[in-house]
Amino acid sequence: MIEVTLAIGVAAFCLIAVMGLLPVAIKMQQASVQQTKANAIISQISSDLLADVRLPPGQASKAQGDWANLHGRWAQVATPDVLYFTNDAKQNGYQGAAPADATFRATITYMLPPTTTTSLANIKVTWPASIDPATGAPVGSAEAFISVNR
Repeated sequence: MIEVTLAIGVAAFCLIAVMGLLPVAIKMQQASVQQTKANAIISQISSDLLADVRLPPGQASKAQGDWANLHGRWAQVATPDVLYFTNDAKQNGYQGAAPADATFRATITYMLPPTTTTSLANIKVTWPASIDPATGAPVGSAEAFISVNR
C-alpha cells in the first residue's frame, strides 16, 4: 500500500512538471510557424524580384502574380516598398496602412546605387503587420539580403 502511494506521488510530481512545460512548448511552436511563413514570403518576394529584372523593356505585363507595383523599382530606390500579407502568405496590400486581415509586413529596401549588372535588396518581414518596425517593436521578424545579377 505504501509503495502504491509513493508511485502515485512520483507520477503526480512528474505530471505537474510536464504540464508546466506545455505553455512554453506551445509558444515555441507558434513562433516556429510564423518564422516559416515569413521565410516563405521572403522566398516569394525574392523570386519575383529575380524574375522581374530579367524581363526586357516593355515585357513587364508578362510577369506572374500581383506585383505590378514593384516593376521598375530598381531604378527608383528613394523609398522602400511595403507589402502586406495574410496569415496564408497571400499579398493583400501595398504601401499605406495595414489592411484589417494582414498578418505580415514586408519591407523591401533597394540598396544604392543599382548598377547595370547587379542590384541589391534587403527584404524584412515582420509581424504583426499593424506594428511599423521603424516606430515600434514587432513580435518577430525575418530578414534576407538578395543580390540580383542581370
